[in-house]
Amino acid sequence: MKKSLLAFVFSPFLMYAQEAPKLTDEMAMKLSDKPLHCINQEYPNKTAHIINNAGEVPLTPKDLHPSFYGCFDWHSSVHGHWMLARLLKTKPNLSNAKEIEKILDESFQKDKLKTEADYFTKYQLTGTFERTYGWAWILKLDEELTNWDHPKAKIWHENLKPLTDQILKSWKTYLPKQTYPNRTGVHPNTAFAMAFAIDWARANKDKEFENQLMEKAKYFFLKEQKTPAYLEPDGSDFFSPSLEIADLMRRVLPQKEFVQWLSAFYEKRSLENVEKIPVVSDLSDYQTVHLVGLSFSKAWCMKGISNALPAGHPLKKDFKKTADVFLANGLPLLFQGNYGGDHWLASFAVYALED
Repeated sequence: MKKSLLAFVFSPFLMYAQEAPKLTDEMAMKLSDKPLHCINQEYPNKTAHIINNAGEVPLTPKDLHPSFYGCFDWHSSVHGHWMLARLLKTKPNLSNAKEIEKILDESFQKDKLKTEADYFTKYQLTGTFERTYGWAWILKLDEELTNWDHPKAKIWHENLKPLTDQILKSWKTYLPKQTYPNRTGVHPNTAFAMAFAIDWARANKDKEFENQLMEKAKYFFLKEQKTPAYLEPDGSDFFSPSLEIADLMRRVLPQKEFVQWLSAFYEKRSLENVEKIPVVSDLSDYQTVHLVGLSFSKAWCMKGISNALPAGHPLKKDFKKTADVFLANGLPLLFQGNYGGDHWLASFAVYALED
């Protein structure tokens, strides 16, 4: 698609960028169509299983992961399930609600989730599997099922528990040994995962885990100053490393301390750079399309940071307005690509659209 045509297609979204995009029922339906069409699609598949012997060669993605085998890779399937659970929870009257419920019912069967949990101990070298991106999305999924009064949600939550417990065990073992954070703009990003983990710990009243996470976050990031965000992004980023850190620290620090920390963290040129819309040159490229997700993750970070700032802070309105611009830019791109974006971007959009 030529540049001029792209401008024509997307101009209505960019024209009204000052109007905050909303998760309407119509938008929810369009977005839900993405995971509904890939959760049971086994191939193409990017497995992360390390083959230890010849006997493991014939194992298919569905053999290894009977619940989360679709959507190209394990973590995308997990956050696709989170998205469907979130929509069913917050918009129970969607016309496809029964279809969503059926999908979740199938995936959240007790025996399947037990196999998912057993994966982390049954095979060699699975201790680092999906650490910590997929771990974070499992906790986000579990958090969504916590205290949900849907008739089947308690069953799904209970069935997920062996996997949730295994992830928690792995994380609590790993966290004291993690000497350095990962500052990448893709899956291993430490700040993103820790933010989701803190949310889970608070929702489930796991004070010990929450305190561990908060202390480690301070150890990693409290003394950070003049972050080089003017160098962002890398060519396949779907996270802003600096914004993810700031979004974590607003969960960790009291407001006054967070404001002081943020002032030292960002210089003018870095702030100006993180507010730039990513240029996505090829929506069909499975790596380049990550930059569409960068618009969504920037939007949710900026919303969270804005909400944490006191009235009158110069970034409060600025970040909220810029978040809406990122959303208005990312949403039309989401519907113009191929399976490289279709298998995961919708869940990023749903999370970013919420306040």
